[in-house]
Amino acid sequence: MSNPLESLEPKLLWQHFDTIRKTPRPSKHEEKIIEVVKSWAADRNLELVQDTAGSLSIKVPATAGHENAPIVVLQGHLDMVCEKNSDVEHDFMTEGINVEVDGDWVQAQGTTLGADNGIGVAAGMAVADDPNVIHGPLEILCTVDEETGLTGAKDLDPAIVKGRIMLNLDTEEDGAIYIGCAGGSDSVGTLKTARRMASLGSIPAKVSVTGLRGGHSGLNIIENRGNAIKLTTRVLLAAIDKGIDLDFVSIEGGSKHNAIPRECFAVIRVDEGQIDKFKSVTEKCTSDFLEEFEASDPDLAVTFEILEDDDGFLQVLNVHARDRLLRTLSAMPHGVLSMSRDVPGLVETSNNLAVVTNEGDHAKIMVSYRSSIMPALYAVRRQIDSIFRQAGADVHIDDAYPGWKPNPSSPIVQKTAEVYKTLFGENAELKAIHAGLECGLLIEKIPDMDVVSIGPQIENAHSPEEKVQISSVQKFYKHLTALLEELA
Repeated sequence: MSNPLESLEPKLLWQHFDTIRKTPRPSKHEEKIIEVVKSWAADRNLELVQDTAGSLSIKVPATAGHENAPIVVLQGHLDMVCEKNSDVEHDFMTEGINVEVDGDWVQAQGTTLGADNGIGVAAGMAVADDPNVIHGPLEILCTVDEETGLTGAKDLDPAIVKGRIMLNLDTEEDGAIYIGCAGGSDSVGTLKTARRMASLGSIPAKVSVTGLRGGHSGLNIIENRGNAIKLTTRVLLAAIDKGIDLDFVSIEGGSKHNAIPRECFAVIRVDEGQIDKFKSVTEKCTSDFLEEFEASDPDLAVTFEILEDDDGFLQVLNVHARDRLLRTLSAMPHGVLSMSRDVPGLVETSNNLAVVTNEGDHAKIMVSYRSSIMPALYAVRRQIDSIFRQAGADVHIDDAYPGWKPNPSSPIVQKTAEVYKTLFGENAELKAIHAGLECGLLIEKIPDMDVVSIGPQIENAHSPEEKVQISSVQKFYKHLTALLEELA
């Protein structure tokens, strides 16, 4: 079978991405990709150091005659978000990513692609291999576990990094130079959910909300895409409000803190005589949801399916536990909470109702919130904590990670913009992003680091619709290599 990436340019970059996409690399399980990078460095006799968190720094000698240029750090992360459609069989721990080319785009087949941030890492490796690129001494900094907690950046040993100019290669917008990002944090609420035997005469059924686009909870939150957990909750509460005797067995929705939930499934029990009434509720909800979300989620579907009874469906939440769980999900904010008062079009603060699961006598709800203003971030944290505690939940709050304050006048920002205009005859847009780049944490570790972020056009990251634009990868690599030559 032919390789769909083998004819793409720049050839070295796509060759490295091809190796990366074939290598399993879920967050917190980067062992295989780390060995790939170590082997690549060893084959080229490049010095490599690894800190205790697992992040790698590869030292690349300068092009002859440019040894005295400042060291430039090329930074990306090795892990990827692992999301798939429910009808796709794929084991991210053991299998690589199947890809295809559709016009000017590379995409996966029913899973995330991992262009976030596989393209950035591949670009750094390509620069080191490309004899046509003129550069000073380089350090390729590959961090781990960016997607689930920015752990590699949080726990970075700054001693493995000597350079003080950093090009973060994790931006996902062509024609933009990113100079700032949001901070963020996660909270998990755990509710005790007492159970009882199911009502006599009830039969089990599954309510499913599927077909949503999901996406990156920072980049795509501004688009007001549907949240499958929120919509499933609305269906169940609508049924209860209609007087349907609903026994609640379980709910499962979302899988990652930084992905908008695309699917949610609730197992319930309904009195046989109220099945038609429940079907009417789902039909009305489907109509309402499409009226609300058709522009953003045209494939949205709500289905109601009768299940074959078994012992696993006989224990249901008591009414008090059911209502506490559903009312907590209903009350939890989701989406854009405020827009920036300083930067037009920039989301300042948001919350993602990310994951819900329940089994046995506990239910867990995870939320992930972001803000470019730390006091606003802490205010949202307090609001979420209040909702959880009002419901009687135990709450775990992760440490917040800092944002990256924009500095348009920084030397590397100015140089990156100058090179872009020289190459392409137009100004790049200087922007801040409502997502958690590692830059803020790395600056916290190395305060005198001058940082800028660039990258190609990647759309729908953190979802199975993720794709990267081939022509923008060519443009990104041209910009990167010209910038390195200018810095040399």
